[in-house]
Amino acid sequence: MEKIRCGWCEKDDLYRKYHDEEWGRPVYDDETIFEFLILESFQAGLSWYTILSKRENFRKAFDDFNYKKIAAYTEEKMEELMNDPGIIRNRLKIMATVTNAQKFLEVQKEFGSFSEYIWGFVGGKPVDNCPKTLGDVPAVTDISDILSKDLKKRGFKFVGSTVVYAHMQATGMVNDHIESCFVRQK
Repeated sequence: MEKIRCGWCEKDDLYRKYHDEEWGRPVYDDETIFEFLILESFQAGLSWYTILSKRENFRKAFDDFNYKKIAAYTEEKMEELMNDPGIIRNRLKIMATVTNAQKFLEVQKEFGSFSEYIWGFVGGKPVDNCPKTLGDVPAVTDISDILSKDLKKRGFKFVGSTVVYAHMQATGMVNDHIESCFVRQK
């Protein structure tokens, strides 16, 4: 019997694996939350598939998404990244990654962990939207608007409401698996 999935992931095995094993699963560790924050910020204006297909290249280029190392990147390192054909070579997004790593550390210091901070926007547990179809899944919500504004106020870059909502979906802060999806049935 074939699994029923959310329709957006049926492009190929890479997408299906991501959907089946990661997307919408609650993530509470700062390392994974940071990884998705960076990947989602690079996705702005591009397809998620483009980013997902380059994920391993990003991982290698950005020191396994080690935010402590990234926060200390120099101009020389950013120039090296601009010459890396395996990632999205957008100077503003690369610079934003360094800034976001620095701000991430500040939030950790203030809240004890970034997870405590970000999950506080949904009361510490996933918001279950129970969409019947993909058409019922929003691109932004009131919560993503509020979180986006707070991140921007703290100095984060490339964290508009759409990027933030995609991050919330990826890290399971919201459950947008459609009603008939096998992941929801688990």
